[in-house]
Amino acid sequence: MIDIPKLNHQDPRNFFLIAGPCVIEDETMAFPIAERILEITEKLKIPFIFKASYKKANRSKLESFTGIGDEKALRVLQRISETFNVPVVTDIHTADEATMAAGFVDVLQIPAFLCRQTELLTAAGKTGKVINIKKGQFLSGLSMRFAVEKVRAAGNEKIMLTERGNMFGYNDLVIDYRNIPVMKQNGVPVVLDITHSLQRPNQESGVTGGNPEMIETIALAGIAAGVDGIFLETHPMPEIAKSDGANMLRLDLLENLLIKLVKIRKAIL
Repeated sequence: MIDIPKLNHQDPRNFFLIAGPCVIEDETMAFPIAERILEITEKLKIPFIFKASYKKANRSKLESFTGIGDEKALRVLQRISETFNVPVVTDIHTADEATMAAGFVDVLQIPAFLCRQTELLTAAGKTGKVINIKKGQFLSGLSMRFAVEKVRAAGNEKIMLTERGNMFGYNDLVIDYRNIPVMKQNGVPVVLDITHSLQRPNQESGVTGGNPEMIETIALAGIAAGVDGIFLETHPMPEIAKSDGANMLRLDLLENLLIKLVKIRKAIL
């Protein structure tokens, strides 16, 4: 497990959890979500990193919600970290954003569509922050070694890789679980993004769909396959979430899911 400030319950036998809403929707909504996830993970002794995007740069429709303002949202993330004493992670999209966001969060996340962008990976690496690189929907696990090399070349060894499925036709994704051991060969923790892997992208409506009823199946299989971490987006009312509501886990279902994942983890050790 990577050394991340404020990350509790670190144990090589544990999986860790990256979880939270898709995006900061306003100045208050994320706090009760973070508090509830923390309560659950403290009870189950699961290391917890709070996740929310400070803005959404990749939306299908022009009028889709993108954020409340960059600095305002980043300060919300910073306050969550300080209030609950947990590390936080957010997406970045450009080299300039890497420098800006590094002043507020503990982990910088490279979106899947941008995982080959050399300038972005280099700038992220130079911040010295932990870097979570999501595998592109168009790439194999084997090819992610080049993304890892770019961050390492910037002098940063604090790297995670995240599997989030591959395109399966025009409007679906499928997970190749072989990517998990393959990406582990890079000597970095490997995470499974169980909610984005269930997206139904590129819908004619311009709103991404999803299969949230399959979240438990995907998560159980991921733990059995040996992932180091689980990534999921959760919201008290996904039906009114401003981004990715169609594939998010309802917050009141999180505890039972994590209980099952802990049991599977213990069984395979």
